[in-house]
Amino acid sequence: MPVDVVEVDGLRRSYGAFEALKGVSFQIRAGQIVGLLGPNGAGKSTTMKILTGWLAPTGGTARVCGVDVLDDPLEARRHLGYLPESAPVYGEMKVRAYLEFVARVRGLGDAERARGIERVAHECGLEARMDQRIGTLSKGFRQRVGLAQALVHEPRLLILDEPTNGLDPNQIREIRDLVRSIGRTRTVVLSTHILREVEATCDRVLLIHQGTLVADEATTAVVAAGGAGHRVTVGLGRSKVKTVDAELHASLSLVAGVRHVDRAAPLDEAHRFVVHADGDVREAIFRWAVDAGHVIVELSSVRSDLEDVFARLTHEGAA
Repeated sequence: MPVDVVEVDGLRRSYGAFEALKGVSFQIRAGQIVGLLGPNGAGKSTTMKILTGWLAPTGGTARVCGVDVLDDPLEARRHLGYLPESAPVYGEMKVRAYLEFVARVRGLGDAERARGIERVAHECGLEARMDQRIGTLSKGFRQRVGLAQALVHEPRLLILDEPTNGLDPNQIREIRDLVRSIGRTRTVVLSTHILREVEATCDRVLLIHQGTLVADEATTAVVAAGGAGHRVTVGLGRSKVKTVDAELHASLSLVAGVRHVDRAAPLDEAHRFVVHADGDVREAIFRWAVDAGHVIVELSSVRSDLEDVFARLTHEGAA
């Protein structure tokens, strides 16, 4: 039976009069890759700092592998690896020497160090870079070194804070694939602002907003239950019907099945809108345009994704 690697119960954290966490509770079972999401200031970084022992909670409890992070922070840290947003590497050191240093700090014996370094070098694709100075590596490979240091002691839990921040698209794909590979044998908590990365990588989503947990489901279930539907991009060209943008926006909002309409950037002088609906309303929009004498130059639909759910849940919380 799977066990809880992370147990958070009624977690609170205040900074003076400001309450960053307001009684957050969740559990993470072994083998899950969990996306921890939220707008800036939502409380996700505070949650990660408490789990890693860098910050004490004001109230509630947090346990890693059954160990209370406040009562026994050193023991809790033995079970986890942490990669903060800026990889904690020393540019003047060579990769092998740096990993040797981290393994010693972690208290690994000679044989454990040798095995651990060889394992993470292979796991993180660093075998050809072990004798290279870290400062001469690309940012993508520095992130790999950061991952390697978090894994060298074989933790059961890996916590990653914005692991692809500042990387180019190819490097993002490489790190994403690496995280998926690591997640086959470990529990991973991943914080990121790239929501498509969560959809591609994570089994489950924890969405925190204004210090409160507003969603906790399988990634696919969050999208399905959090307002799944369609987004239709509509482009209306110039026609004999002289209608201003505001009038088009108001009229389009009244089409049956439309929830709301956002303006989109114009293209080739066309009026453009993004229509949010519970289903595919392209036929209704087409009939509306024909009846009103508008010329459609663009009409495309995609199903709602995690970005739509994120926007809806955080906007509702703000309201």
